[in-house]
Amino acid sequence: MASNNSMIAALLRERDGYVRRGLDDRVAQVDEQLQHHGYKPEPDEDDGPQGRTAPPQQTADHGKAAAKKTAAKKTAPPSAE
Repeated sequence: MASNNSMIAALLRERDGYVRRGLDDRVAQVDEQLQHHGYKPEPDEDDGPQGRTAPPQQTADHGKAAAKKTAAKKTAPPSAE
């Protein structure tokens, strides 16, 4: 069954490319192959990627004071030998 899953995944990627390029006849052909391999789309499944479901989160420290910078490494003065 794993080979069917691999084939279905490849066909779905191929189909997505045809959808983006507007090649409806090729999309229909890929749909036939998907059905042949046992793929059943979800009833609410949409064509194309889904939009964001949650608002974006701020991950950087914008507006906060800059973090302390580490001091440069000090070297020992040359010995007087």
